[in-house]
Amino acid sequence: MKKIEAIIRKSKYSAVKDALHEIGVNFFTYWDVTGIGNEKQGHVYRGISYSTSDIQRRQLSIIVNDDFEEITIQAILKSAATGEVGDGKITVSDINETYRIRTGEKGGNTLR
Repeated sequence: MKKIEAIIRKSKYSAVKDALHEIGVNFFTYWDVTGIGNEKQGHVYRGISYSTSDIQRRQLSIIVNDDFEEITIQAILKSAATGEVGDGKITVSDINETYRIRTGEKGGNTLR
């Protein structure tokens, strides 16, 4: 099993969510995060531009069986990309085991 974590633009969240649902990923967690990256955002208030390095993003955490890793990554890449600096990052980690709390079941079937 793999844990795929993606940090994406908030504006692309709906497109990524729809792409994940289309390929059969119907459960994942997400939260709003703030980070510092290569993109520099500027804010204009009353005609004055203020620069900040804090960038608002959304982080997704998705656990999939090994055979679903590549299709999940491709769905995120295609739906989250704008071609501009600041589109985000994807990381992949190994997961040793999962358990379904309700039944005590363990293994890859808990992801369905």
